[in-house]
Amino acid sequence: MIAPLFSVCASSPAVRALIGDSPVRLYPFGQQDDNVIYPYVVWQNVSGAPENYLGQRPDVDTWALQVDAWADTPDEVIAVATALRDAIEPHAHITRWGGQERDPETRRYRYSFDVDWIVKR
Repeated sequence: MIAPLFSVCASSPAVRALIGDSPVRLYPFGQQDDNVIYPYVVWQNVSGAPENYLGQRPDVDTWALQVDAWADTPDEVIAVATALRDAIEPHAHITRWGGQERDPETRRYRYSFDVDWIVKR
């Protein structure tokens, strides 16, 4: 009952080349390890709903996700976001390119974007 963000991105050689493959550093929000290795990506469900009909049960669920890439340099975080974009777009719609910022505490760079995903049941 979640969007297949992990499986889609983890199957991309370009994504794995940047965020690793043992493990793939793509975590549901709040579940990344305390021993952080950069770059990495976190994601979370922002909202979701079944596609309701009057005469039948829903056949799809829609999900809105927020994806945040983190890296040591601006170029690295843009490369990760680009690889994620290329992996996701054949399966879902990117609906917002969000903020790019440097965290004042960690001094690492973040690139944020939103994805709308329709998942067949």
